[in-house]
Amino acid sequence: MINSKSDDVNKITGAQVRAARALIRWSAKDLAKAAGIGVATVSRAEVEDGIPSITGANLKAMKLALEAAGVEFISGNGGGGGVRVKKPE
Repeated sequence: MINSKSDDVNKITGAQVRAARALIRWSAKDLAKAAGIGVATVSRAEVEDGIPSITGANLKAMKLALEAAGVEFISGNGGGGGVRVKKPE
């Protein structure tokens, strides 16, 4: 089981999911498989720039899968949310 470093799941956006997936060169199918959800769910989430209108559980599954793959979600803090590759520990 993957553990989340953040319970701020509802604040990630479709744009962040798209960017995160591109950053690690995953296809929608790769993300769907890693998150245990359908490709259509990934696509529905990514078409929205704001908070996706999918279930919280599916959004959390995507976030956790992307974090496990090395993505870090950056909160807006007034400048807009983003993503980056985590620094190696």
